[in-house]
Amino acid sequence: MVSVEAIPIFPGSAQGPSLVLDQPLSWWGGIDPRDGTIIDAHHPQHGQSTAGRVLILPGGRGSSGGSAVLAESVRLMTAPAALVLEEVDPILVVGVIVAAELYPDRSCPLVVAREGYDLLVSGRATRIRTDGRIEQS
Repeated sequence: MVSVEAIPIFPGSAQGPSLVLDQPLSWWGGIDPRDGTIIDAHHPQHGQSTAGRVLILPGGRGSSGGSAVLAESVRLMTAPAALVLEEVDPILVVGVIVAAELYPDRSCPLVVAREGYDLLVSGRATRIRTDGRIEQS
């Protein structure tokens, strides 16, 4: 079992299979909020679904409109179960905060794992605890 301490930026608990992205991702034009699929044709994980996954990525990329797309994904229940970032991304932070305000019965915890990020791998059962700790088995 891998256990990584992370900083809870938007705390909460979540679990699901992990998906590690090789590159940052823009939600605006990079994710289809209707089903959570990565639609950026130039992204290495193009075609994979982020819905219900613990999405592990270096950071976001691009437009401030990404906050709205992330919030829309939460509304449609196609958002990741949680976001694990290597670096804080203000656009994604705003997206999860707005989503929590609009849809309080749904949340998308966001944590930052600067140390131990490289230990996290795709396809593992992954749990985010309210204190920010990430556990993979």
